[in-house]
Amino acid sequence: MEKFDQRMEQKKETGKKGLFGKFLNSIERTGNKLPHPATLFLLLAVIVVVISEIAFRSGLAVSFYDAKYKTEKTVEAVSMLNAEGLRFMLNSATTNFTGFHPLGTVLVAMLGVGIAEGTGLINASLKKLVLSTPPKLITAVVVFAGVMSNVASDAGYVVLVPLGAIVFVSMNRHPLAGIAAAFAGVSGGFSANLLIGTLDPLLSGITNEALVAGSIEASILPTSNYYFMFVSTFLITILGTWVTEKIVEPRLGEYKGSHNTEDSMLVSRDEKKGLKAAGIALAIFAGVMLFLTVPENAMLKVDGSLKEFTYNGLVPTIMLFFLVPGLAFGIAAKTVKSDKDVIGYMSKSMSTMGGYLVLCFFAAQFINYFSHTNLGIILAVKGAEFLKSIGFTGFPLIVTFILVAGFINLFIGSASAKWGIMAPIFVPMMYHLGFTPEFTQLAYRIGDSSTNIITPLMSYFAVIVVFAQKYDKDSGIGTLISTMVPYSMIFLLGWTILLGIWYLLGLPIGPGAFIGL
Repeated sequence: MEKFDQRMEQKKETGKKGLFGKFLNSIERTGNKLPHPATLFLLLAVIVVVISEIAFRSGLAVSFYDAKYKTEKTVEAVSMLNAEGLRFMLNSATTNFTGFHPLGTVLVAMLGVGIAEGTGLINASLKKLVLSTPPKLITAVVVFAGVMSNVASDAGYVVLVPLGAIVFVSMNRHPLAGIAAAFAGVSGGFSANLLIGTLDPLLSGITNEALVAGSIEASILPTSNYYFMFVSTFLITILGTWVTEKIVEPRLGEYKGSHNTEDSMLVSRDEKKGLKAAGIALAIFAGVMLFLTVPENAMLKVDGSLKEFTYNGLVPTIMLFFLVPGLAFGIAAKTVKSDKDVIGYMSKSMSTMGGYLVLCFFAAQFINYFSHTNLGIILAVKGAEFLKSIGFTGFPLIVTFILVAGFINLFIGSASAKWGIMAPIFVPMMYHLGFTPEFTQLAYRIGDSSTNIITPLMSYFAVIVVFAQKYDKDSGIGTLISTMVPYSMIFLLGWTILLGIWYLLGLPIGPGAFIGL
């Protein structure tokens, strides 16, 4: 605790610039007084169990059309303080844990990352990056890479967030600032990209079902938000860079931890050989993957689609993306002499994940309890109905809708699940007020993305806490939330202003997609 107190004193000095700095310090101070994250998730699970009984006895229920599953639903609160609830808690505990999505994603990817790190490939690559990239651009590169990583689904959480810390500490900057910058790009900028990702067809499909449910003869394309999201990539990069360098780093102060890089930032002769071999191996690997995915009859396509590969095969591909060049580097740089070295690097990587496994167990129980009791869905529908009853029109309605979507995102992490509930209500409503379905979907995506980084219900939030604790053992949920609040606020404000400009100018938001009907 002495180290934490010293850090808080330092933050008091750097945070004297105004009430905002004191506000963030109070969030961290309060948040870090909470129990260990694993214990906190356990307590939250207990609270959900108790509230579920209260909600059940009060007859709490909602009815809505679920566009994701194309059916009318009536959802009632489910109690867990009965025989059925007890059976669920006991019988599902193991599958809740083993089925926790981030668990497999992180562990499988870390097998490859462990090879790349153990052989020295990551260290040598980062030294090369630091030496070749102007220091002023490092923050922007980290944020931009985070935004672009969304094309590869959840890879950014597993790879880029810890790499952000390594890059920053290698430049004598605070590693938590590197984690924050990468996390802001990966999660806060989830809907921005220069390319069409897996989320675009998923959301557009739900929007189309909502149009059918509303008896509206119209449909939208997966590219319907592309123009706006393309520009948003640069906006999020600029805003994320500014928040990191002007708010987050000054508040964190100087890093005095023990995770320093090697004394010499020079790339050795063996490392140069390894980097060359790794580059060749990576090029061959990329060529093989292109052959397996691009041609019309490619082996990884099913009925001409890569959907199955995107959802199930991408994480093992990420593992190979690190493993193949990692092995080539290790052999060329002489850090791999036998298969025992390879298994040793993998084992070492897995041994560092013990704390994460414990955290995942309790986080998985809490999130599944929240889903099983239907409390999240009830909260989402009630919030959506409230917004509909307000009766706003024009852009103020859009702004309110964005804020409600952002608020609901604090309680339901899945973007498709929330949109499946909200779309049947808001898409027809906005349509009859003169807004296109494409524009309504776009407004939802802004609210959904902006608050990803401040909700513990986001699946990878626990992972980021573990990454932060590697560099500062006193870091907790309070530290992460207080660090990310400025990004969330600035992203929400900046994105809404950009949408307002788009709205006033009447610009198309995608190919053949406009704001008004």
